[in-house]
Amino acid sequence: MPQSSAYQDSGVDIAAATRANQLMAEAVHSTHTPAVLAGMGSFGGCFDLAASTNKGSVLVSSTDSVGTKTLVAAAVGRYDTVGQDLVNHCINDILVQGARPLFFLDYIAVAKLEPLQIADLVGGVAAACRNATCALVGGETAELPDVYRDQAFDIAGTIVGIVERERMLPRDVVVGDAIIALPSTGLHTNGYSLARRIVAKTAATHALEHTPYVLRLPELNHDTLGEALLAIHRPYLHEVEALWNAGVTLHALAHITGGGLYDNLPRVLPDGLGAVVRRGSWDIPPICSWLVHAGELAEREAFHVLNMGLGMLMVVPSEDVHIALNAVSDARLVGEITNDAMVQLI
Repeated sequence: MPQSSAYQDSGVDIAAATRANQLMAEAVHSTHTPAVLAGMGSFGGCFDLAASTNKGSVLVSSTDSVGTKTLVAAAVGRYDTVGQDLVNHCINDILVQGARPLFFLDYIAVAKLEPLQIADLVGGVAAACRNATCALVGGETAELPDVYRDQAFDIAGTIVGIVERERMLPRDVVVGDAIIALPSTGLHTNGYSLARRIVAKTAATHALEHTPYVLRLPELNHDTLGEALLAIHRPYLHEVEALWNAGVTLHALAHITGGGLYDNLPRVLPDGLGAVVRRGSWDIPPICSWLVHAGELAEREAFHVLNMGLGMLMVVPSEDVHIALNAVSDARLVGEITNDAMVQLI
């Protein structure tokens, strides 16, 4: 029987970390391109910028996490989705400025290192990176037994992308521009503290306090609450590229994350301009409708906390609307830019 070390007795298992690295290696290496000069196993990831840049290019970076969605993943015991959520969220954030992703780094912290769990988490990160042709060049896995409760974990990441300076967004937004929405797949990575509270309240009425996420509801098309809440945060890179390829002029993009419609759309509008968004011009995901009903949420709070089905908003010239709707099958015309300096639902 192997003898344990003092470090292992204190709660940190170096052998488990080594096994986790072995399990994730293939997934990480599958994201590498010739521009990756040093990746997994190095003290720092190295990326050959000259292989991907033109004169006048700008690097765009962003860091984020998936918030308390990790608690849902831990409760359900499924870890292969939140890594995808993380990458896709970060891709969408830099896409708002017109940037395509170059490389990504992740950070995972756990109470106790379980190699298969880490492999699932990193496998999800790698899958999303491959889908976006984004290299996963490095990361960190930390075992922190005195910081996190048993079964708890956190996952965060940093992305770096690139855009030519003359193509940076937002730009040239004017009154009369159209607002086109790309739908969300659910909550994405925001609103989970509220959602978990509503789930707990609902589960108590079904005597399911210990396993609320197994509750299967007809309002969710018979998905369980866990399945609906773990729906993967949708990336919009391919759809935006389809618009560019179709010749659509993009004036602005708004990723509808924390703060919802009311806080995120104004971030990409010039001072003095606002927007109207028309109710009923897009589909609200069942999980959002259920949370609004079960949580008795006022409409303004719902659109402030949740994305309500508006995953990415695109501001385009009115004359490009027809081209945009033809280029992306699930895009919807939902509103237009106004001179009212506020966002209104009408």
